[in-house]
Formats: sequence, C-alpha cells, structure tokens
Amino acid sequence: MKKIYKIDVDCPMCAEKMESAAKNTEGVADAAVNFMTLKMSVEFDEGADPRDVMKSVCKNCKRADRDCEIYV
Repeated sequence: MKKIYKIDVDCPMCAEKMESAAKNTEGVADAAVNFMTLKMSVEFDEGADPRDVMKSVCKNCKRADRDCEIYV
C-alpha cells in the first residue's frame, strides 16, 4: 500500500534527512520526499498498519530534523 502525506520542511537537505529517516523505519518498504511539492510518498510493507508505521516515521523524522512536520 502506498500513501502520500503533506509535509512541512525548511530546505532540500532537511527533506533528504526526512526521506532517509522514513526509509529506515520498520514497516516502510520505500519512501520519497519531494521538497518542491512538500509531499512524502510512503510505501508500506505488506501487512503493516499504516497508522502505526507513520507514528514511528514521524518520530524518526523529528530526530533527523526537529522542525519538520508530517500531516498524517
């Protein structure tokens, strides 16, 4: 399953950090952050609950860039 989320991030480098943090989250098969459109695309592992996984993605992204936001 793939979902797209609106995000708020200050710069392309921060967007890169968010993408890396999301990709390294358990339950995420793939993730991509587009700084220009301020959107994050997340593909979830089969059987993963997107709501639970996104809680972890948000925590990991905050560790990478404390000023970022993901609108879940």
